Amino acid sequence: MALELDQKSLEQAFQGRPDIQNAIRTAAVAPAYIELFNQISLHVCSLTGSSAASPEPATKKRRLDEGEIPSRPAPKGQTASNGTASGDEPVLLEINDISVVVPQRKKYTLCFTDTYLYARLPGSKEPVAGMSYAWKDIDQAFCLPVPEKSQKQHNYILSLPSSLLPPSKPSPGTPPPPEPLVFTIPSTAPKPGSISGPLAASASAVSDDYKTLLDWALSTRLKAASNPLKITYADEKLFHSTQRQAHRPDEKAVHVTAFRGSKDGYLFFLPRGILWGFKKPLLFIPHERIVAVSYTSVLQRTFNLSVEVDISSSSSGPKNEAGEEGEGEEETQEFEFSMLDQEDFANIDAFVKRHGLQDRSMAEQRRAKRLNVNVVRDEQGNVVGSVEAGELERAGVEAGEEGPGEVEGGELDDEDDEEEEDYDPGSEGESEGEGTSSSEEEEEGEGAAGGEEGEEDDDEDEL
Repeated sequence: MALELDQKSLEQAFQGRPDIQNAIRTAAVAPAYIELFNQISLHVCSLTGSSAASPEPATKKRRLDEGEIPSRPAPKGQTASNGTASGDEPVLLEINDISVVVPQRKKYTLCFTDTYLYARLPGSKEPVAGMSYAWKDIDQAFCLPVPEKSQKQHNYILSLPSSLLPPSKPSPGTPPPPEPLVFTIPSTAPKPGSISGPLAASASAVSDDYKTLLDWALSTRLKAASNPLKITYADEKLFHSTQRQAHRPDEKAVHVTAFRGSKDGYLFFLPRGILWGFKKPLLFIPHERIVAVSYTSVLQRTFNLSVEVDISSSSSGPKNEAGEEGEGEEETQEFEFSMLDQEDFANIDAFVKRHGLQDRSMAEQRRAKRLNVNVVRDEQGNVVGSVEAGELERAGVEAGEEGPGEVEGGELDDEDDEEEEDYDPGSEGESEGEGTSSSEEEEEGEGAAGGEEGEEDDDEDEL
């Protein structure tokens, strides 16, 4: 039996891409290629949860795998009940070829509806999973220049609650927060034919460049959804770097280069807080959640900026026995950004003081630790040693007593004891006395001999 191409898995793996399906059918001429394409189709189906072998619908299987409760599909013309956009909802405005950076780096079509902003692939009618944002739920919106680009570009950042804020104390079973939407636009005007939809005519009046178009589209849809959120822009009057940009020398940089761990990125000091981007995970710290800032590791050319942030949830904390609200065990968390240039210190410090942020660089917990803390003092309070030194000295003494003295010094000590036992001071004194008397006897003997000799001499004289 000849090997055949699995048409069912091919169509499910590449839904909405008939061009890919036709290309695979054309290329699948040899048995080896047919088997390869079948394996690729099955693998893609397993990643998307749309395997033909599964008896359950694709959406239901994916939700069960993710630990979610399956819900019924939303009626036509309404949004899905799980908080994601539906492809059946009328699209008011489409903008093609938008470069998305987060959550996925790829070009998508941005679709604006009454209730959602979502991204979809060109030629597809369905939103990309994890890239739909309800207008009423968007709580942060930024438009910031992209650093280190020769041509001026801007990044738009849109986030849902908890997407950018410092993490609160997680509850058991709480799913991770959704990722923000970050996309890049050039400073040029939109290409002809890249804008479509019922609002395309109104959008053409504000399409001098992509920035004016997106500002109008986002602000209009947020206002229509009764969301009072305003887009936040970087203000060089509020903060700018003193370092000159070689690629855009006439433009002041509104960012500073920094590291968060091993990742390099940029710090933006904005009117409502401090934002770190553009690498995942992005972080935005509002001024009202900043407990204090500290300058650490200050060197000749660089320094670190530590930001202490209140991570307690907005809801009331646990109550004590008296029924009053109490504070949790972990109320704050410190985020450190390293390798900031010393030339930017003055402007950063001015930003901190302007917004009334507390500077704890000289706090007690940041001082150098004292050495020899466990000291031993006498009755007058004078330091006479330390606990560590006393224990080491005691151990050395014990090791000396139990060590070589027993092996080498044992016999020597015995010999010394024997010598001490043989030693008799009295006998030594007697020997000294005997020595003296013997010498006296010798002298007396010599004297007597001398007398005899004298007598002999006298006798000779008499003769």
